[in-house]
Amino acid sequence: MLKIFRSLIIPALLLMFVFSSCTTEDGMEDDMEVVDDQDDDSGDDGTDDDNDNDGDTRIDISSLVAKFYYEESLVITVEDEYIIIESSNEPDHKSMYYDENHALFEAYDEPNNPDFKKNPNRINAQDFVFKIPRFPSEATNKEATPMGPMGVAVNSVAFFNQQAAPGDDILEELNTFDQYEGHPAQGGDYHYHIEPIWLTDNKLEKDSFLGLLLDGFPVYGPLENGQTLTNDDLDDYHGHVSETAEFPDGIYHYHVTEDLPWINGDGFYGEPGTVTQ
Repeated sequence: MLKIFRSLIIPALLLMFVFSSCTTEDGMEDDMEVVDDQDDDSGDDGTDDDNDNDGDTRIDISSLVAKFYYEESLVITVEDEYIIIESSNEPDHKSMYYDENHALFEAYDEPNNPDFKKNPNRINAQDFVFKIPRFPSEATNKEATPMGPMGVAVNSVAFFNQQAAPGDDILEELNTFDQYEGHPAQGGDYHYHIEPIWLTDNKLEKDSFLGLLLDGFPVYGPLENGQTLTNDDLDDYHGHVSETAEFPDGIYHYHVTEDLPWINGDGFYGEPGTVTQ
């Protein structure tokens, strides 16, 4: 059984958060461990009190780690300058790309799409390590997002950009997406290129925090203040600055939209961290 443990932060050189057991909607229990590897200076508004006293107005995103859920071996470590997210990248929802003997396997046939086809890959557990800035900041020189993981959703599944593998067409790849709009790459790494509807239509809401890109800036659903956003509402990087439920004073953040490029535009708005596997 999978479990989540919760506890309060206790100031020390090494603090570990263990989340109390809870059960997901599909009857599976979650297991997530969070380690706080720094002294707790943060205020209730998500900013660092010591930094504020020094005139530093950096925004601390470490409060967002509590939004992540479900993973057999999801470990999040909060360091002084980085948040480390270790994930096996297995979705918590049903998919035709699980092995047929897996508890979450479900066959799928898209009757409304004559071009629908199942790709030959299967979901395999990964060993992703995302090293994400705890205090994201705008980059002087913006970088393109990489092929492969460019961020991680709250259910620990990777976000990929709007590009297909060399020789493929991303619009053709749309025809291979499963029940919840994801699919695995050749290495078995499952991912979302577009709106993760398992989150926006089932686990969360259309305006919810959905995850982080590698630069530390949050990704939100397509709805904001009751309005469904389009690409025209966002900048070249597919984001903007406004208040959110988690950051009422405002923060730069990305939004998923219905149309290409879906999650990210011309690259990272901020200085990206790294991902290894």
